[in-house]
Amino acid sequence: MLLALLDWPGLARAVRSKLLALREEDFCVAAQLMGAKPGRVIMKHLMPSFVSHLIASATLSIPTMILGETALSFLGLGLRPPVTSWGVLLNEAQNINYVVLYPWLLYPVIPVILVVLAYQFLGDGLLDAADPYKH
Repeated sequence: MLLALLDWPGLARAVRSKLLALREEDFCVAAQLMGAKPGRVIMKHLMPSFVSHLIASATLSIPTMILGETALSFLGLGLRPPVTSWGVLLNEAQNINYVVLYPWLLYPVIPVILVVLAYQFLGDGLLDAADPYKH
């Protein structure tokens, strides 16, 4: 929850800057000059143009949150046992003597990598699918 509270201003700033830049594009100015109301300009012209940017930002922030929680829990600053998370599981693998005796303590690294890569690829795919400028 704390990571989401710290991350939302960056997303809000990116959305605002993208909308302000799109508002000055020729197609939006033309719609305003033809008498379109601001709500129509936003819904019909601005939203389709920046939704791909919003989807990409959202899907790229999910892996960041996963890695942030995992890192904080790994360092002992996040979740603590008996709560189970990937960081808590990896925290147990900090002692090299335990890793030599119990190598399966490193197995939580595999799902972390796979989930983060899956979200990255999902974000790239959604960005390509929703891109209005794609030829």
